Amino acid sequence: MPSRNAVDPRRLVGVHAERITHISSTDYPGHYPDEDNSWNLEKFQENLQLKVQRLSQRSIEFDLVGVDASIANAFRRILMAEVPTVAIEHVYVWDNTSVIQDEVLAHRIGLVPFNIDPALVDMRDAVSQATDRNTIVFKLQVLCERNKNVPKGSKNPAELFINHEVLSSHLVWEPAGEQAVVFAANPPAPTNPNIVLAKLRPGQAVDMELHAVKGVGKDHAKFSAVATASYRLLPHINIKKPIPPELAEKFQNCFVPGVINVDPYTKEVTVDEHNVRKDTVTREVLRHPEFSDMVELSRIRDHFLFNIESEGAYAPERLLPEAIQIMRDKLATLKKAAEALLHSDDAPAEEDVQMAD
Repeated sequence: MPSRNAVDPRRLVGVHAERITHISSTDYPGHYPDEDNSWNLEKFQENLQLKVQRLSQRSIEFDLVGVDASIANAFRRILMAEVPTVAIEHVYVWDNTSVIQDEVLAHRIGLVPFNIDPALVDMRDAVSQATDRNTIVFKLQVLCERNKNVPKGSKNPAELFINHEVLSSHLVWEPAGEQAVVFAANPPAPTNPNIVLAKLRPGQAVDMELHAVKGVGKDHAKFSAVATASYRLLPHINIKKPIPPELAEKFQNCFVPGVINVDPYTKEVTVDEHNVRKDTVTREVLRHPEFSDMVELSRIRDHFLFNIESEGAYAPERLLPEAIQIMRDKLATLKKAAEALLHSDDAPAEEDVQMAD
């Protein structure tokens, strides 16, 4: 890994006390004299990097290096709005004597995330009939009763009553058609069984039939595949002059713990190559006049630190490939439309198209 000072200055976005500089990218043809910065596939492949930094059951952090901000942001938006999931869309209320109105309870149920693999479910449009391939049915039947064996003197609702809460675990899948075989390895169920949907008291009941369908987040947030999908640029800290030993600890305290190392014997100050990603670029160090000419803060414009949290329908490591596939499909559609326009009868001549390019 190159040293902090080895980063090409053209890749840096300057962070100063009162302003940000060099925001726009300059890697396009004609910006620098006598340089050919036209897009090149081999050069792009050479600079492109993707490295997973952390992976858990529900989240992933990875570095995406060598792409323009427009590409990174396109992936972020696709993750939030266009990677499909399955959620409750139609609610049929047979009985609801809880204090929660039908519409409010239906809305709460719709936001419950499920473990259903969207690849196993077809997309259903507004005019299609419900089938075992595009609709998954759940039943919700809960009746609250008094507990006859309640401990004496107890005031705990969990001991006083049976089913005093309507939980997401009460949603029971009703297999239809081939679904019992298709979902045999992973029966449809909420990813979290302990989501409280309503509270009941003796005599109150909820009886509903719920239909789950496949959708995307741009239609409704309940279909979003991620709880969050965000990125930030990698911080870059350049120590231009040696920090005086008597100011070493003060300098270190201006950054997030772990970002700056101070040698316990020589008091030499260095930037931690691995932990620099933890820095939030607060510019605290620029508030102190004694450090104004000793340090330079910036961010690397094409080094994106992604943080993605899955809602449970996808394994975290599967989310980015899904987003990439959706982008490829969009590009294929755009290419097909452009080719159709080029070969249509009223399309401009090919020479005019080339001149416009």
